[in-house]
Amino acid sequence: MNTVDSKPERVDIAESASAKAYRVLEKMIVTLELAPGSVTTEKALIEKLSLGRTPVREAIQRLAWEGLVSVRPRAGLEIAPLHAGDWLRVLDARRGVEVILARSAARFATAEMSSRFQETAMAMHDAVLTNDVAGYLEADKSLDEAMALAADNRFAAQLVAPLQTHSRRFWFRFQSGTGLAEAAGNHVSLIRAILERDEEAAGIEADRLMALLRLHAQAAAMR
Repeated sequence: MNTVDSKPERVDIAESASAKAYRVLEKMIVTLELAPGSVTTEKALIEKLSLGRTPVREAIQRLAWEGLVSVRPRAGLEIAPLHAGDWLRVLDARRGVEVILARSAARFATAEMSSRFQETAMAMHDAVLTNDVAGYLEADKSLDEAMALAADNRFAAQLVAPLQTHSRRFWFRFQSGTGLAEAAGNHVSLIRAILERDEEAAGIEADRLMALLRLHAQAAAMR
């Protein structure tokens, strides 16, 4: 009996370690701690994270699928380079899906999810007050995850999640020094529409947010 009962626990631990490895590595890539175009190794990341070979390897595989890391046999791991013009391509790919998720989130959000949206709005507000870029990015990721859950459309959520990560990375590189309050204000307007269960307004606010980000991307591409 003890042997049978222990198996799910070991699986849960492994999954938790893999998820933690992914989240830490994703943050390091988004915030450029792992610099664009730089080369590292699986061994170096294992030592940095202290999470073991299996969870780090699984995280690397996921990041490679998302286009954030290139696995080069016998040459190491290359962090995806950043080209300003690609930010526009990322946003163009995101735009329609974000509108779908926003409208669906407004339609299906539960009371529990509403609390999560409110917490995210407060986190963004606090990040603006303290000019906390890292805190803002964490709140932005939390909003993306909340919308994915509330929308109840795993196909759209899985499609857009890597694009959201790429977009945060571009924003950190080209825009984090300015526009924090404006971007947070647009996000809060989107959250408000979702909490009010207004599908049309949620779709409009999502599209407006993508349009704002696209203006920033256009400016970055012209520098």
